[in-house]
Amino acid sequence: MGKVGHPLTILMADDDADDRLLTQEALEESRLVNTLHFVEDGEQLMHYLHRQENYAHLRDDPLPGLILLDLNMPKKDGREALEEIKRDVTLRRIPVVVLTTSKGEEDIYRSYDLGASSYITKPVTFAALVKVIQAIGKYWFELVELPPADLDHIA
Repeated sequence: MGKVGHPLTILMADDDADDRLLTQEALEESRLVNTLHFVEDGEQLMHYLHRQENYAHLRDDPLPGLILLDLNMPKKDGREALEEIKRDVTLRRIPVVVLTTSKGEEDIYRSYDLGASSYITKPVTFAALVKVIQAIGKYWFELVELPPADLDHIA
């Protein structure tokens, strides 16, 4: 639940079907009421955010309140997508949490340099993933103040 009074959408960009399924189950286990949408690569992510191609029907829907981003995806990887999101005046305020298997210092530094809001290494067990999703939900949807979903009037 966002402080604006309604659940915000979480968009997860991850090419691993098992990770997407486990994250959905962890969200349900955490009892978060947020809707979770998925895209499988960086190109789909950008099409979703710009409401293009298969996502044109979402044109009147608010943008997601949070993006969970894997770094290693096909077509356009998470680093490229993150850089594009943070350069875009209509998208840059969306918090992007990198949720990836990489523990590499270079990936951590680069993600923050590109504008990531947080960097989390994917946990190995389902119980640990539930705790991560609970923490993400508590922090991003209960504690912090997020900008309004209608960003058009703030550009």
